[in-house]
Amino acid sequence: MAPSVHIIAEMACSHEGSTAHARKIIDAAGAAKADAIQFQMWKLEQMVVPHHPDYPMLQGIELSPAIWTELAGYVRASHSMQIIACVYEPTSVDLGEDIGVDAYKIHSADLSNPYLIDYVAKTGKRIDLSVGASSIVEIQTAIDWIRNAGNELLWLMYGYQGFPTPTNAIHLDYMKKLKELFELPVGYQDHSAGGSEAAFWLPAAAVGMGIDILEKHITHDRSFKGIDHEAALNPDEFARFVQMVRELEVARGSALPRPFSEQEEKYRKYAKKSLVAARDLDANHELTLEDLRYMRADKLGLPPDQATAIIGRVTKRAIPAFHVISGDDLN
Repeated sequence: MAPSVHIIAEMACSHEGSTAHARKIIDAAGAAKADAIQFQMWKLEQMVVPHHPDYPMLQGIELSPAIWTELAGYVRASHSMQIIACVYEPTSVDLGEDIGVDAYKIHSADLSNPYLIDYVAKTGKRIDLSVGASSIVEIQTAIDWIRNAGNELLWLMYGYQGFPTPTNAIHLDYMKKLKELFELPVGYQDHSAGGSEAAFWLPAAAVGMGIDILEKHITHDRSFKGIDHEAALNPDEFARFVQMVRELEVARGSALPRPFSEQEEKYRKYAKKSLVAARDLDANHELTLEDLRYMRADKLGLPPDQATAIIGRVTKRAIPAFHVISGDDLN
């Protein structure tokens, strides 16, 4: 069977600074049976300069270490999901270690930040390395830093950094090139408009291409038009999304040859064509090409590609018109 798709529910900033919203998002991801919930954790004074235009907004939604600890405990107590921490500075890495996260995401903003990358790599945890809007050289350099720190647990995560992303900007085929170049697992971060059909069929297309990791934004209620809502799914939509991916897993099946199933054997007997008598044939009749037809019959006989092998053979018994010809009928 094909490997299962690892589904990451990306909460991002959809909690809007509210613990209640965060819990609702966690519950929705858990109920949908996502494999992981992703937290974006930061210490603002170490991440953004104070005169940045987004500083007041980020200050209003920043969650304290105590709240992140509470939320991590809530995940562990209530749901069977991994916790991934998207971190932007060492203080949040320390917090991630304190709360026992399972993996770290390094945002593409830090792909050229050897100090943070080394700090995260030395935890020994898996790193989901975001590579959107990054050059091949930048990606290779970041991989080298991680490996030089002794960490080989690495996934590449590709997504177009625009919210929401127009379909013609995504370039799904680029993920195949990333797999070929770096020989690492590659995941797709979908940022299609949350209310669009593309939010479902683009990740479905990625799964069909062999991508085994999907990161999908989830929010408590997109109609609020809160932070990070553009590409996020509502709880009921996210549940349908996970169900779709699990059905795709089953449909992918195996690339290896396999025995025919009972249904396939039944279909072969019903649909495959056999050699039948074109007319009533007497016993001791030497078969010619004109004696044969290639038709669907009530049972399987010799397939049409065996016609040349039986032409010239002699019938043991009379064969009525349109009856299957088998090897037992011939001398």
